[in-house]
Amino acid sequence: MISDTLLFAFALVDTGSILFLLVYFVITLSDLECDYLNARQCCAKLNVWVLPKMIAHGFLTFLLLLHGHFYLTFCNIPVIAWLIYEYCTVPSGNYGVFDPTEIHNRGQLKRHMRDCMIYLGYYLIFFFTYLYCMIISMLKGDPLGEKDEVML
Repeated sequence: MISDTLLFAFALVDTGSILFLLVYFVITLSDLECDYLNARQCCAKLNVWVLPKMIAHGFLTFLLLLHGHFYLTFCNIPVIAWLIYEYCTVPSGNYGVFDPTEIHNRGQLKRHMRDCMIYLGYYLIFFFTYLYCMIISMLKGDPLGEKDEVML
């Protein structure tokens, strides 16, 4: 098992990379909205990153559960459940979560943009939460185990 400091440092990197990915999602969706991209190009770019985003968040949730951070795990479970639900409820004929034939129908583009903004807010809050937890864990003890080596 790794120390809490390294766990929260990994959580910062993981959450930061998901934040950058969500900014990419917002930029790509806004390019589609302004007709700089066609629907097929936009959906192809976004569907590539749906599964890696879900895996990154799921792995972080698993690590938090493994290390006994149950409060943080319970805060992450609804988002991973929603990501899995969103991925598993894609109709069989669709291209992916972002489908070029349906993205302009029934306000799908606005819904995807709204979801990205909600995810951005969520991951931004948890980025600073993980930063706070990392600082607290660094102040609590010796993250590298130097005291153990000196005692031996």
